[in-house]
Amino acid sequence: MSVEQTGQAGHTGQAEHTGQAEHTGQPEETGRPEETGRTGRLVGVGLGPGDPELVTVKAARLLGQADVIAYHSARHGRSIARSVALPYLRGDQIEEALIYPVTTEATDHPGGYQGALDDFYADCATRLAKHLDAGRDVVVLCEGDPLFYGSYMHIHKRLAHRYPTEVVPGVTSVSGASAVLGRPLVERDEVLTVLPGTLPAEVLAGKLAATDSAAVLKLGRTFDKVRSALAEAGRLDDAWYVERATTDKQRVEPLAEVDPATVPYFSLALLPSPLTPPSGLPEPAPEREPRQGEPRQGEVVVVGLGPAGRPWLTPEAQDALATADELVGYGPYLDRVPPNPRQRRHPTDNREEARRAVHALELARAGSRVAVVSSGDPGVFAMASAVLEAAAEPRFADVAVRVVPGLTAAQAVASRAGAPLGHDYCVLSLSDLLKPWDVVAARITAAARSDMVLAIYNPASRSRTWQVAAARDLLLEHRAPRTPVVIGRDVGGSAESVRVVTLGELDPAEVDMRCLLVVGSSTTRVVERGGRQVVYTPRRYPA
Repeated sequence: MSVEQTGQAGHTGQAEHTGQAEHTGQPEETGRPEETGRTGRLVGVGLGPGDPELVTVKAARLLGQADVIAYHSARHGRSIARSVALPYLRGDQIEEALIYPVTTEATDHPGGYQGALDDFYADCATRLAKHLDAGRDVVVLCEGDPLFYGSYMHIHKRLAHRYPTEVVPGVTSVSGASAVLGRPLVERDEVLTVLPGTLPAEVLAGKLAATDSAAVLKLGRTFDKVRSALAEAGRLDDAWYVERATTDKQRVEPLAEVDPATVPYFSLALLPSPLTPPSGLPEPAPEREPRQGEPRQGEVVVVGLGPAGRPWLTPEAQDALATADELVGYGPYLDRVPPNPRQRRHPTDNREEARRAVHALELARAGSRVAVVSSGDPGVFAMASAVLEAAAEPRFADVAVRVVPGLTAAQAVASRAGAPLGHDYCVLSLSDLLKPWDVVAARITAAARSDMVLAIYNPASRSRTWQVAAARDLLLEHRAPRTPVVIGRDVGGSAESVRVVTLGELDPAEVDMRCLLVVGSSTTRVVERGGRQVVYTPRRYPA
């Protein structure tokens, strides 16, 4: 016999249960397979180490749906498994109490103790098969995990090849004990060994001496032997005793201090990871206070948030944001970073890039880890150049600055349209706030004459409404009116839209400050795929 119980993952030859069993007796047949048209399903359900809240969502659902609930118990009829499952039972289900004929006592069975158990499991399988043949779904309850020293496995071996079968894993008593102890079982390359206390003492001692971490199950009458084996292996001082883990009767003590007379069967010995000190997890090392006259070391990390949304935020950017002490940036961009009470935020207006950069460097010089956030990539019309320009001042010579890239708006829009940036392309901003329009116009003309695709940032704003038309007219001097133009608006956001028009049809009224334009070259193509237009620029350019 093998049953995993609270704080102890299984046994052979002993059972102790709590909880009142309610057996309704052997039900009458209500149908044969040829009458019901189906065969019942057998399910072994792991209930975890004892706390009903550790029953999985799937296990709870199957408990409520079952026609028959089966559980093992000693002759007193009390079942821990049933008491754990009780909150999830309907109350009108057939119950099959599988009562062991023997536990630790002697038997006059011709086959001895093992023969008695073999006959018992065969009888249990026959009883449950009648329900399965009648089309009833049968759930067999098991503490811990059904296939980890669990009683269910003896039913499984006899019926799984004959009926549809499923096993629902559960939290083992070993995991439960480690959790309530609050100590890791294993770290890095360590080895965990699970042992039954019923092994010979010399075998136990040898295995305990050769492993990093261990769990010894089946205590009770084996406790003295297990303690002696731990002492022989030189591990007694590291061992912990856990009884009925995760329940209201839970008990956790150094194993060397436990009175053997108080040890029930449902307990285990645990050797947690030797990398964790006995007093618990090590305290984090305090930050070294700077010596008198020594400045604290801070840094500025310029972080690209991508065009929109966490899925487009790189792991490196997430790490930089998570480890920062201070966040600096344009208000709407800061709003995209989840709040953390540990961090201070410094939102500013969109046109205060230079002041923002200086502020971030001053915070870092004072010892803070500062993240300066940018939409898209910080090196593309964003904060990286502003911070590095300010950092060139002698007073910031010792302040570390690094740039964490992000997905650019041009890449995002291009991906939604297809692959318009598949060949050489030019990235250009229509804003004339930081450079005169005649420079912008000259660059548009140069790019148009070179027959490169253009990714146009900042095409319009509330105060700049004429540049789109001016840029279109300059491009038409060198590009055919049929040239494809992608208008991407709020790509990645809730108001995302992507439209494909021709350069000759481009209406400036459709373009606002949340748009990015991709103007094709002479080789850019538009094709229909799946009911939508796909834009791409071939990798080869004609000779």
